[in-house]
Amino acid sequence: MNIAGKWTIDRAPDLTGRTAVVTGATGGLGYEVALGLATRGATVLLTGRDAARGARAVEALRARVGEARAEFLPLDLASLRSIAEFARGLKERTDALDILVNNAGVMASPRRQETADGFELQFGTNYLGHFALTGLLRPQLQRAAQGGRVVSVASLAAWQGRIVFDDLQGRHRYSPFAAYQQSKLANLIFALELNRVAQSNGWRLHSVAAHPGWARTDIAVSRSSAPQGIVERAMRRLVRVGFRALGQSAEAGARPILFAAAAPEARDGGYYGPGGRGERRGQVTEARIPPQALNLSVARRLWSVSERLTGVALS
Repeated sequence: MNIAGKWTIDRAPDLTGRTAVVTGATGGLGYEVALGLATRGATVLLTGRDAARGARAVEALRARVGEARAEFLPLDLASLRSIAEFARGLKERTDALDILVNNAGVMASPRRQETADGFELQFGTNYLGHFALTGLLRPQLQRAAQGGRVVSVASLAAWQGRIVFDDLQGRHRYSPFAAYQQSKLANLIFALELNRVAQSNGWRLHSVAAHPGWARTDIAVSRSSAPQGIVERAMRRLVRVGFRALGQSAEAGARPILFAAAAPEARDGGYYGPGGRGERRGQVTEARIPPQALNLSVARRLWSVSERLTGVALS
């Protein structure tokens, strides 16, 4: 599908009266997505682990959009307890949720680390945390006037990803980038399967996926304090140089995500990204889906495993 013209958030409809949650919104892509939704009038709840960064992000957003309805709420996707507390607090705040952007993530932690619940950090944060959050917020999403829209942020890294069911947590063999690739493939599989489950069950819920191409953000800087070896430092330096040379700004990288979140043209089960060479940069268009993301048996197994691991029944 070719999206006519150079789509920007200005072409999205008025979002006044709608509520959006954006995870990982204290910087990078998440902040740009929150900013874009705020410009269209949405009430935007920015989430993240760091309250100080959250306060600065809201201040910066309001400086850009004077009448913005924006607020920071703490949420750590690496903790099922934090996710449950966030969901309970949001339920007290609003009955309906119009947009959920599952954006937060960590990339290539140099040493294997675990979340508060014993999951490998990247799989637990990037994927399982968002799976649990979506499940806990599903009642509010279904009460949205037009049905809630869930946007799962994937990555070009999904093309190299594999779901390793016999070692999902990387306990036997850990590779920083393989773990990241698996988590992003899982996000894309989840988006597609959520659409199938929603349609088969008649849920008033829309599931769309997007990727930012090669966006220059701080995701390449690990939240880890673990020491990095020479090879790890070299790989990170190579990633940063490549992103600077061949990538695009965080603002441009956010456009496919904003399209998925706010454009009426975004279709359920769609996947959007930049339309330039290699989908690394460029205007918004429909993205190619890696073949391994279309395997229904893998999708259903991953869904079942995710419900068991998180204790959140989404179906």
